[in-house]
Amino acid sequence: MTLGNSMLIPILPKMESELGITAFQASLTITIFSITAAISIPILGYLSDRISRKAIIIPALAIYGIGGLLAGIAAAWFSGAYLWIMIGRALQGIGAAGTAPIAMALTGDLFKGGAQSKVLGVVEASNGFGKVLSPIVGSLLALIVWYGPFWGFPIFCIISILLTGIFVKEKPKKKQAPPVGKYIKGLLGVFKEEGRWLFTAYLAGATCLFTLFGILFYLSDTLETQYNIDGVLKGAILAIPLLFLMVTSFTTGSKIGKDMKRMKKCILIGFLLMTISFASLVFFTSLVPFIAVLAISSVGTGLVLPCLNSLITGSVGQQMRGFVTSIYGSVRFLGVAAGPPIFEFLMNWSRTGMFLSTAALTLIVGILSLLLIHVKNQDHKGDEPEVKTLFKRLQLASE
Repeated sequence: MTLGNSMLIPILPKMESELGITAFQASLTITIFSITAAISIPILGYLSDRISRKAIIIPALAIYGIGGLLAGIAAAWFSGAYLWIMIGRALQGIGAAGTAPIAMALTGDLFKGGAQSKVLGVVEASNGFGKVLSPIVGSLLALIVWYGPFWGFPIFCIISILLTGIFVKEKPKKKQAPPVGKYIKGLLGVFKEEGRWLFTAYLAGATCLFTLFGILFYLSDTLETQYNIDGVLKGAILAIPLLFLMVTSFTTGSKIGKDMKRMKKCILIGFLLMTISFASLVFFTSLVPFIAVLAISSVGTGLVLPCLNSLITGSVGQQMRGFVTSIYGSVRFLGVAAGPPIFEFLMNWSRTGMFLSTAALTLIVGILSLLLIHVKNQDHKGDEPEVKTLFKRLQLASE
């Protein structure tokens, strides 16, 4: 999933010159992918609850690959290539909706207790690892031809389809998701009861991805326009903050277990680090110190995301886990979609204003997390929390 946007970040300036489009139009290739994914994720999440996770993941990967193939063919041979690239990217977004968000629900199905948090940390770390590799892989493929990254998608999707089909073994579902009417009624009951902390968690996830992709868009543009750095070196530099994100995500997931108070503490520390980093970037224009300070924000993001994954995934039973985690996936994609175009506007407005407004956003979301995410630890006798799970609330509401 992470290849969908991160692999294209290094080629956006080249896309502008080759297709004769504006920076805003180039950024929309990121936005259209993320918006179609955000719209499709809840639908595919519900279907994964009704059918099975693999029955959604494998066809979604096929659609993902076909979209990349269409974009690559259009860039190579079609007149009016930009329109066809956008269509291909929209298809890719639909396909991406059935990848990582459903994999997160699948992880919740297969693992329980502390193992669930650890594996969700690995999932988030693999997300970060994809972001680390993506700019480098995108830059390498662009050495062949600028639209080379589009041709890479079908290859990665075929590999993923084979691995998923062979190695992922689902457990039989104890209960199928209820019909749509009861399903929606149950969800409305949950959000009425638990919406305060759940929506705050959703907002926190969207904010992390919004700031991450917005800053990466800014950094990609700065490397080319101010430092004349492109190609593999540019990809490697873009990968540095993502490497910090990956390592922190993996470490956080392995340490938090099911300790919800520890999760909340990590979330608050993470947003504090992000706020300090973004505010401090105003004072750094040289590349090396800029990257060093930016890495602090990546550490903060790496603290926040695995904790949100565990809080949201562990709060609902298998019967409706796909939908609840998919809503979370949707808002993350919306954060990604909003990042590049909004940061393009902020870059044209004021560099100082861009960083200070970003710091203000993370500070506000951090305060909301402090005030609105109220959690209790699970007892030590089993995996059931002391308070009612969302799953139980869903059952009561649907009845």
